[in-house]
Amino acid sequence: MYRRQQVELLKARLLQGESRIQILSGPRQTGKTTIATQVMEDLGTRDISCTFASADSAIPHEADWILGKWIEARLQEEGSGRAVLFLDEIQKVRGWAEQVKLLWDEDRRQGRKLGVVLLGSSRLLMMRGTSESLMGRFEVIPVFHWSYHEMHEAFDIDVETYVVQGGYPGSVDLMEDFTRWRGYILDAIVEPVLTRDLLLSFRVDKPALLRSLFVLGCRYASQILSYNRMVGQLQDAGNTTTLAHYLELLEGAGLMTGLQKFSGSEVRIRASSPKLLPLNNALVTAVVGLSPGDVAQDPVWRGRLVENSVGCSFYEQLVNRRKGRLEYWRQGGDELDFVLRTEEDSLGIEVASGSGHGRRGIRAFSQRYPGTPVLMVGGDSLPLESILKQDPVQLVKLAKS
Repeated sequence: MYRRQQVELLKARLLQGESRIQILSGPRQTGKTTIATQVMEDLGTRDISCTFASADSAIPHEADWILGKWIEARLQEEGSGRAVLFLDEIQKVRGWAEQVKLLWDEDRRQGRKLGVVLLGSSRLLMMRGTSESLMGRFEVIPVFHWSYHEMHEAFDIDVETYVVQGGYPGSVDLMEDFTRWRGYILDAIVEPVLTRDLLLSFRVDKPALLRSLFVLGCRYASQILSYNRMVGQLQDAGNTTTLAHYLELLEGAGLMTGLQKFSGSEVRIRASSPKLLPLNNALVTAVVGLSPGDVAQDPVWRGRLVENSVGCSFYEQLVNRRKGRLEYWRQGGDELDFVLRTEEDSLGIEVASGSGHGRRGIRAFSQRYPGTPVLMVGGDSLPLESILKQDPVQLVKLAKS
């Protein structure tokens, strides 16, 4: 059973008759529909009627689409006593949040107990709609990119394959054919997000720039790049404010984020030089066109992919789960790859690259922040495979003890 934790949590809430809308929110191709399907199959064995509908269409639906599906589910509830409505890609419906609020409140006034589950591809889009119209009426069940542990457990993927081809379960049966695998990543994930998910829901004055920024981020994966330098490399880039906004949109869509600089204090000022972190290594190798053979022959790219995979793992478990922050550190010519920050402590992480640069960064960081421990990942230090399976919050605690 894929995404076992989310399946069991959603099922338990629906069986208990939870009086809130349930929202499955996360990036494309991470298993939201599969979770819903597994839950519906179980509910069906308990004589609970389920209605599933998807708004994934090239032409946005209007709010009346929701009304039609809602009425259908109400009729099922009247016939069977209990029913649940599943609406997929809900953020693509114009005015979806307001319509859901209207119908949900109407059901509660009339004593109906129709269960409602909403599925959405973009965390940013979902949270914007829910915060504006559905406050107090929903709970979010986040669905993240697949971790190395999940990919290994479900498909016996080894760590080298994960580093190069990332963690999208739908791509597993194509991994041995790089051309087909790359086509899947680009056609099923990258293109729908860039040409539909974001453009249909936000005002993007320069869609070509949004795409170019994402491609640039993949080419500079795990690299620190100033906004001014980005402007210099991108055509029609406009100003740094536009780039920072587009980077936020890419993060909300689960494609890429820009890590901020660690300052050692709680006062944080947006860095003019974010560290670009594509949120799944499959995005990097597919966009850049790096086959497993290419990576095996290029130690520089392999080092960057190893570092990016570590960053993605920490990001998913710290930032997405709201357990802490992930940053980087740089002072002059000295750098440290990542700094993990929880409520209690901080921990520096350097990913071994085979050069002496990393150890110099560790020494410089330790001199400046002597109370913050630093761990080296890879090489003769902590094995990559173990760090990808490690809970970063526990890692911070262990490092301090």
